[in-house]
Amino acid sequence: MITQPKRIVIKLGTSVLTAGTPFLNRPRLIELVRQCSLLHTQGKELILVSSGAMAAGKEQMGFPDLPPDVPAKQMLSAVGQPRLMGIYQQYFDIYNIPVAQMLLTREDLQGRRRYLNARQTLNALLRHRAIPIVNENDTVTAEEIRVGDNDNLSAMVATLAEADLLILLTDQPGLFTADPRSDPNARLIPEVRKIDETIFASAGGAGTELGTGGMATKIHAAETATRAGTEVIIAAGSEPDVLLRLARGEAIGTRFLPRSDHLEHRKRWILAGYTTSGRIFVDDGAAEALRRMGRSLLPIGIVRVEGTFQRGDTVSVYTQSGREIARGLVRYTSTDIRRIARHHSDDIETILGYTYGPTVIHRNDLVLL
Repeated sequence: MITQPKRIVIKLGTSVLTAGTPFLNRPRLIELVRQCSLLHTQGKELILVSSGAMAAGKEQMGFPDLPPDVPAKQMLSAVGQPRLMGIYQQYFDIYNIPVAQMLLTREDLQGRRRYLNARQTLNALLRHRAIPIVNENDTVTAEEIRVGDNDNLSAMVATLAEADLLILLTDQPGLFTADPRSDPNARLIPEVRKIDETIFASAGGAGTELGTGGMATKIHAAETATRAGTEVIIAAGSEPDVLLRLARGEAIGTRFLPRSDHLEHRKRWILAGYTTSGRIFVDDGAAEALRRMGRSLLPIGIVRVEGTFQRGDTVSVYTQSGREIARGLVRYTSTDIRRIARHHSDDIETILGYTYGPTVIHRNDLVLL
């Protein structure tokens, strides 16, 4: 357990910012900003991932009756985002703390250069004691490059920033054994050492009407962040002094322990960045070589390929039973891999007429899950 985290990512959900109402709850926002300011004076490096742009847009426009389609949501976000940032700036100005807006899409984390640029910007802001406030760039983001919810975005930001701790504030006290809203026997799970099917089964459905994520998306986010070495806590945003107490190690909510030390930069990018719809299925021997022996993925172990992807894309590697075991950068296209699958590496040039080397995914470009 990280008792004194230095760099903390705080995700504020819509249900937290509105306190369960249709409006942004100013007293709640002021209280959260106050806690952030105290952490800031303690030398903590804070990054906020804030929902609430759509809620702010609806409030600004008088709650219009709009269709639930993407253009309407993007329009509300376009109206609400500057309003939300204005509120944050006004409240943080009370404590003389500068804030900065960062709007990201999955595409910003896909390319190595853009990933590094985003990381450099974050580090520069933190070095100059500003607090970055991150949101998905909903006003221009196409469906195919959306992160999809700010829970997963916060996990990607935590991975990008090499954060010590990711705090997911929500309207629930944490993860329960069942949905506490319908099961009176549901018990809070104080600590999770391994995220498996049982943990996912404990998560309920979707969240609030204004929000996009339920408990399941928070579990996915925790899985991403803990794989990269970041501790994750899900807790209630209404809990008194919740940020201050969590930062000093108090047991509140559900704590997810990191599964490894911080990964090296390149592998963090692979884990946080864009994953194509491509899948490579491998036999038991190849799976064992990847997981137990630290080997590269060779064509001889590939059983089949799903999807279409290009050389350099990030794809998922699965066992024949359908379990994802790794993600990595492929050195051949999906078409090429289908042709060389089940063949020895020495045959690649004969089959294709060229070669990019003996491996489909080199171990330096591979992250085991």
